[in-house]
Amino acid sequence: MGIKEFSNRCVLITGGLGFIGSNLARRLVELGADVTLVDSLIPEYGGNLFNIDGIEDRVKVNISDVRDEHSMKYLVQGVDYLFNLAGQTSHMDSMQDPITDMEINAKAQLFILEACRKYNQDIKIVFASTRQIYGKPQYFPVDESHPLSPVDINGVNKLAGEWYHLLYHSVYGIKTCVLRLTNTIGPRMRIKDARQTFLGIWIRLLLEGKPFEVWDGDQLRDFTYVDDAVDAFLMTAVSDNTSGGIFNLGGDCSIKLKDLARLLVEVNGGGEYTVKEFPSDRKRIDIGDYYSNDNLLRSTIGWKHEVSLREALKMTLNYYRKHLDKYI
Repeated sequence: MGIKEFSNRCVLITGGLGFIGSNLARRLVELGADVTLVDSLIPEYGGNLFNIDGIEDRVKVNISDVRDEHSMKYLVQGVDYLFNLAGQTSHMDSMQDPITDMEINAKAQLFILEACRKYNQDIKIVFASTRQIYGKPQYFPVDESHPLSPVDINGVNKLAGEWYHLLYHSVYGIKTCVLRLTNTIGPRMRIKDARQTFLGIWIRLLLEGKPFEVWDGDQLRDFTYVDDAVDAFLMTAVSDNTSGGIFNLGGDCSIKLKDLARLLVEVNGGGEYTVKEFPSDRKRIDIGDYYSNDNLLRSTIGWKHEVSLREALKMTLNYYRKHLDKYI
């Protein structure tokens, strides 16, 4: 899958020391790519040098911020593929500090795209967006034709980032495309808090022998294992049919959160959780049930899920049992 396309190609990953970025880097190194990772290592945003443990001598790491337009001018030159994963992911943080969220998720995207317009118009860019831009779903499963109605600052700014990418494709011919992610899970995700995904804090507390909280419990969600997400990013990048496109990247099934909690405890071989009411501050920006229709991605690039939810939870727990101290 994409082996010939990435061999000896220059690849830039923004947010490269984060969860998905570092997993992408590992696969690209195996495929023979020349990989550069850009990350600010700002503590709140998920970058972790341990994420590249074992491949640190096979990638280049540039500690800089995507908000630095001068860095981006230099970094995009000569690059064949850009996986644009840098972002502020916390919905609560975006409401408490909307300006910073705007700078990272919207303004910085313009810096990146302007650098590509001026210095590398042949680049292919895959932009990581979010299901959050749909807001509260009007129907299920949610496909790409669903109305867009973000319920928080993060969703508004990610939507702006999306449209900047699509505009630079339609106006300047830069090959850009968008993947709208649901809950991506797996090794190297942030677990010290719930800034990246609520499942992270569940796993941390479970492995620390503490009960975790499930809010409401009847909400439906879908989950993508990170290896499957990496497949989707790589296949999207090398496809001639994805430029200018928007694609959902979802899970292979939907599950109620209380059933997910039960499954997680079962896979772990023990643990406790309590079901509580949704905190009022979070309820205001919660989207309710959500699960994706990603048939467009499947039909366009031939992608499919390889890892079941049970297996995904098992492999994720196994990883953090070994490396918990590196993530808390």
